[in-house]
Amino acid sequence: MNRYIFHIDVNAAYLSWSAAYRLQQGDAVDLRFIPSVVGGNEKSRHGIVLAKSTPAKQYGIHTGEPLLAARQKCPNLMVVPPDYNLYMKASQAMIDIIQRYSPLVQQFSVDECFVDFFQIGPDKKDPVLLAHTIKDAISDELGFTVNIGVSHNKILAKMASDFKKPNLVHTLFSHELEEKLWPLPVSDLFMVGRQTSKKLYYLGITTIGELAKADTDMLYGHFKSFAHLIQSYANGVDPSPVRKNNHPLVKGMGNSTTVKFDVLEATTAYQVLLSLAESVGMRLRAAGFCAGLIAVSITSATFGHKSHQYKLSVAMNSTSYIHQVARRLFDELWDGTPIRKLGLRASDLHTNDYVQLSSGHRWHWRGRLSCHDQYFIDEVLYMKTIAKPIEMISWTEEDGRIHPVKFKITTHEGERQVYRVLQIYTTELDRVAGNKVYRFTCEIAINAMIKLCEIRYDLDSCRWVLFKI
Repeated sequence: MNRYIFHIDVNAAYLSWSAAYRLQQGDAVDLRFIPSVVGGNEKSRHGIVLAKSTPAKQYGIHTGEPLLAARQKCPNLMVVPPDYNLYMKASQAMIDIIQRYSPLVQQFSVDECFVDFFQIGPDKKDPVLLAHTIKDAISDELGFTVNIGVSHNKILAKMASDFKKPNLVHTLFSHELEEKLWPLPVSDLFMVGRQTSKKLYYLGITTIGELAKADTDMLYGHFKSFAHLIQSYANGVDPSPVRKNNHPLVKGMGNSTTVKFDVLEATTAYQVLLSLAESVGMRLRAAGFCAGLIAVSITSATFGHKSHQYKLSVAMNSTSYIHQVARRLFDELWDGTPIRKLGLRASDLHTNDYVQLSSGHRWHWRGRLSCHDQYFIDEVLYMKTIAKPIEMISWTEEDGRIHPVKFKITTHEGERQVYRVLQIYTTELDRVAGNKVYRFTCEIAINAMIKLCEIRYDLDSCRWVLFKI
């Protein structure tokens, strides 16, 4: 029995969906066969090309460029506004067709998905023939075209779907790597962006094949753990399964804004970033996510683009913390050039699910306290002498690290109190007396007061220790 994985990608999705809808409404012109683009509002400085037709591409029009520049290249260019409600409906209609052939569909974005076909053998259709069947069904019923990549894993299926377009089926199996994948520019490999490709070019690696055969230690020295991922992809290795989901996979949450005037001062940029951080933070909290990576992007008045990102030691969804990181990234990134657009994105998302730690662990207090720490003395310091076991503690486990969230202890008055960790600022692996220890610097809410503390979790003795800073 064989497992085949398809990657199905809509050709020029936004423009194709707009074109198909207009034809269904009686429009005599097919946007896909004339110079046309889907773009934003030029009057509010949101005039950016979101999608383009093949004839528009022949004029040198690129996705992401200003509409003003696109019109200069093609004066007769037709511009249609985006319709995101339409796009979501078209995407779901495509998924409904695909699910007739397999129940295991992972929507990767609004216009692409992975499909797992298991047990395709003599009693089933040939995978390439099946791919053509699905492709034709989508075209006939919905009026737009897709490319389908066929392979045994997700990375090769995705790379195959990016071969020649539109409306085609391609295969990319392990025995075809040398012929079909390795000659391609390294920048074509999934997960290799502009900055990574520049570093690879500097190292003399220009093709995917050269990356596949490069010295692993050398790559690690330049890219750390990311080297393993891109080299595995270059060799066609991807063990990740197709995960069934009912909604597009959320890979990150972000917002950007085009300011109606050029930003010339950092204080103004900070205010814009605060607004973006609040928007992103609210979306993270509403969806039950914390972000492990924050990125800030700047588009200058001359349309130059820069971005910078920071990996958080602990995943967060706090607006203030996101804004704090965003400001630091901005300060490192900005060179004083007038700013047209600012963006903030949170990715490396983790669910905010809590699990219960078994009872039996003990809290210990150590450190010097001043007299105005009386609440802290009453509620926590007393545990040094009584050392009552914790009755319940909530925590999260991310990247192999345990992150405390809230705990319940018994005070000297016999009352059970629940204390909540509000913010975790830093976390690190340390060694204390030969034991591996995770240390957290965090804020804890105690009797409506907020205290800055350090919490340590000893992995060898399985003991929590609380320190006052």
